[in-house]
Amino acid sequence: MTALRRLSAPALVLALLTALVAAKPWLHRHLEPLVGPDLSSGFDIAVASAAWLVAAWGGARLIDLLAAGNGGLGPDGAPRPPRIPRLLADLMRFFVYGVAVVAILAFVFEQPVTGLLATSGVAIAVLGFALRNMIADIFAGIALNIEHPYRIGDWLELSPGVSGRVDEINWRATRLIAGDGTAIVVPNGIVAGSRFVNYSRPSPAFRTTVPILLDQEVPVERAKRILLSAMLCADGVLTTPRPDVVVEAVTPNGISYLARYWLDDFGRVALVRDSVLAAVVGNLARAGIEPARPKQEIRRRQPAVPDTDTLRRGLLRQTELFDAFDDDEVDALALAMRQIHVPAGSPAVRQGDAGESLFVIAEGVFDVQVAAPSPAFAAPAFATDTMDGQRPGVLHLTRLRPGDLFGEMSLLTGQPRSASVVACTDSVVFELARNHLDPVLRRRPELAERLAELMAERQSRNAAETNRQQGAAPPPTVESQALLTRLRSFFGL
Repeated sequence: MTALRRLSAPALVLALLTALVAAKPWLHRHLEPLVGPDLSSGFDIAVASAAWLVAAWGGARLIDLLAAGNGGLGPDGAPRPPRIPRLLADLMRFFVYGVAVVAILAFVFEQPVTGLLATSGVAIAVLGFALRNMIADIFAGIALNIEHPYRIGDWLELSPGVSGRVDEINWRATRLIAGDGTAIVVPNGIVAGSRFVNYSRPSPAFRTTVPILLDQEVPVERAKRILLSAMLCADGVLTTPRPDVVVEAVTPNGISYLARYWLDDFGRVALVRDSVLAAVVGNLARAGIEPARPKQEIRRRQPAVPDTDTLRRGLLRQTELFDAFDDDEVDALALAMRQIHVPAGSPAVRQGDAGESLFVIAEGVFDVQVAAPSPAFAAPAFATDTMDGQRPGVLHLTRLRPGDLFGEMSLLTGQPRSASVVACTDSVVFELARNHLDPVLRRRPELAERLAELMAERQSRNAAETNRQQGAAPPPTVESQALLTRLRSFFGL
């Protein structure tokens, strides 16, 4: 209906003018006595010229309809592209009006147009030589619009440091909006004649890298584990395709690693890079590792052994669960903890298993998952997909990173494991058992109240997340007093 309305006005005006041309003898008989033969002939010329121009107007409207897109949004949420490129549609409209003007000269004014066309050809040649660069940009723009190597909204990188989102493609140039909001206007001839990168085609997902330099004393496997866990915890990094870490070079200053990850929005490159680097710095600090520094001299020395005692104390001290413990108590618990390596894909704990210990993550990333209460699945409670997704019948609650802990409910109350905690990467955890904590609680029973409060908050959050994923109503708040009673009973306080 919209197309018919756009064409109805030119069609009605053209029909009226055609009727006036057909009635020319009748009009002459009635107009000449009133206005004279000269004005009567001028009226004929005006009507015929208007008929040709209105026909060109209708042709231009038809080109607009053919060039317009289908409307609405495509499957990827982006506006559907036009059927005919804008520059080509402009050329077609110019051609239609040019034909109308030549037709008026030839058929209305009865003037020879052959000489005019020849003279125009010479003038066009002179003008074309003077404007050859601009004309080259115009034809390059036409070629770009026909080939569609990029479209409005795509992110382009024309050269290192020169990138932006395509805002307009006109006759002469392409305009980009850079990440800082400034406009970059590039002639189409330069774009068509040089190499550029389109980060939005054929898929908006692309890979980028962050270089990290670490000392040679840090084992390669440990460095990869720490850097990979940082990327998996960074906001904006896609889990599929999976990020990875490769050794780029071995230099006198250390080993250069490339942290490679995928994202799907070039406009967020700086934000995601900031998130990745912040996670890398945090993970390295928790592991007691500093980025490599320039070496002033070369000397032979034994590989540095990680100070696990300091690492353990730091992990416990930054954990909210042990805020109420004094330094001596934290030191004693840290020395008692046992270091455990968990391979990627292996569960550190399984839902339903008995346990009397908690774990603090030193290196790596873990997914917390529970079995969905659905009769359609007969998978065991600990069944998980350890990498990029999850198996049917398993709910993903949260992702744990270095510095987080899990298993505190089993440590403090002796109840079975309430969830499976599966390593996404090769990981290192420290285990704190009941017999390590028992002497401290017997010496200071008041610590049990603080532990019960923290457990109640954590259990309420996990239960709320489980019910949210299942679409159930929010669960009642877990009472700390009930947990305190169970804790005292379990430890015999």
